[in-house]
Amino acid sequence: MNKERIIQEIRFKAVRSSGAGGQHVNKVSSKIELIFDLLHSSALSDSEKQLVIQKLGSKLTKEQLLLMQCDTSRSQHKNKELVIKRFLEVMEAALLVPKPRKKTKPSKAAKEKRLKSKQKKAEKKLGRKKPPME
Repeated sequence: MNKERIIQEIRFKAVRSSGAGGQHVNKVSSKIELIFDLLHSSALSDSEKQLVIQKLGSKLTKEQLLLMQCDTSRSQHKNKELVIKRFLEVMEAALLVPKPRKKTKPSKAAKEKRLKSKQKKAEKKLGRKKPPME
């Protein structure tokens, strides 16, 4: 994943932030919306695109756009930095390929330990029985 190329393909949109404000609230667009077009991206290979679609399918629109937004700060520049950082974290997580699991068998010691614990439980239960009548 080439971060610089991906960042160049991102589109940004400044929107008015919701919530309580003050005198300046209706004039400033501090909320940032990040739009990434996954299908038309040249920074990702076809296999990487499929992996991202598979992992982030619920977060994508019908047009395969990834939309993210940030309005935590009052500064538009700070919100832009934060949303880019979050976007890169999401993309790195989506492109991470898990290592294949190696099948293993239980060790000899583990098998013996399990059998001993079973025997101990069986003896404990046998001890609960009524003694035979003579």
